[in-house]
Amino acid sequence: MSLKARITDDMKTAMKAKETAKLGAIRLLLAALKQKEVDERVELDDNAVIAIIEKLTKQRKDSFTQYEAAGRQELADAEKFEIAVLGAYLPEKMSTEETNAIVLAAAAEIGANGEKLGPADMGKLMAVLKPRLAGKADMAEVSKLVKAALQ
Repeated sequence: MSLKARITDDMKTAMKAKETAKLGAIRLLLAALKQKEVDERVELDDNAVIAIIEKLTKQRKDSFTQYEAAGRQELADAEKFEIAVLGAYLPEKMSTEETNAIVLAAAAEIGANGEKLGPADMGKLMAVLKPRLAGKADMAEVSKLVKAALQ
């Protein structure tokens, strides 16, 4: 079953169970998916769906921190709930050790012809890592590990 079909099934289940908050979060996600499909005239695969979920999750996290800073706890709690609903559709995150091993392996792969990699090669290394780690690791953490590996 594709991820998109699973999300649609979860929406139907939330409707039947009358879980309005969860239903709202899932409908928001499905609307974002449909918007992407209509804008680009494509059928989304699981990787594209994961990318959209990550984007929406990042937006919710930013909103959560803003609401917390402003003392709006009820809005912060709503954002936190949506983060949890969206997080259920993301693959399990890799540990820092696993991520670091993949970063070091990719760095060795790029520098395989004996050249020393430096900070200027960060873009090249990130381009190799992004497809491998998309949805499996926090890309901000990957960026920090890449910087450390290229020192």
